[in-house]
Amino acid sequence: MSDYRPPDTPLDILHHDHELLVVNKPAGLLSVPGKGADLADCLLARVQAAFPSALLVHRLDRDTSGVMVFALSPHAQRHLGLQFEKRYVKKSYVARVFGALSPRTGTVDLPITVDWPNRPLQKICHETGRAALTEWRVLRQGEGESRVRLMPQTGRSHQLRVHMLSLGHPILGDPLYASGAARDYPRLMLHSEELRLRHPDGGAGVRFRAKAPF
Repeated sequence: MSDYRPPDTPLDILHHDHELLVVNKPAGLLSVPGKGADLADCLLARVQAAFPSALLVHRLDRDTSGVMVFALSPHAQRHLGLQFEKRYVKKSYVARVFGALSPRTGTVDLPITVDWPNRPLQKICHETGRAALTEWRVLRQGEGESRVRLMPQTGRSHQLRVHMLSLGHPILGDPLYASGAARDYPRLMLHSEELRLRHPDGGAGVRFRAKAPF
């Protein structure tokens, strides 16, 4: 991570009210600070500079872009945290993956654990892994790749990246899990497109969406 060069872009605010702040995170920016002064710049720090009461609820990988929600009160943080924990939040991602993914729809149900000698990599492990479930749907194919919608039912670290790799279709531009031609892209082709959840004030269903930039 010593080559960390986060994008110098203004906050892209998708929604703001008294309890919620929803932001479109750029690729290449950490969600939370890393270890060391050179990794201090992150979305949480940028959000708190503009909204001092903002509290973390969940995170996206550094190389993933897309919808991230922050709480603006301790009540909202508890409410949202519980929704993520109990899997009430519906998450939808768009990815470009290597090769022609077949069949057009499917589910990956493979447990994931940290690959200790190769941290931060994760791996499939039936002995020590935690349950991880991802549904996929092919949107279109061509030129040696597939555009897919990924719907994780669990929230394991690197889940979508590891699950796509397990199918033999790594996400294009993945610096950790792709190799060869699949890796030779300007960014990780993974974007958090939509979050659906319950609003902390009253519980009404809300949906936040940001179009994939690729």
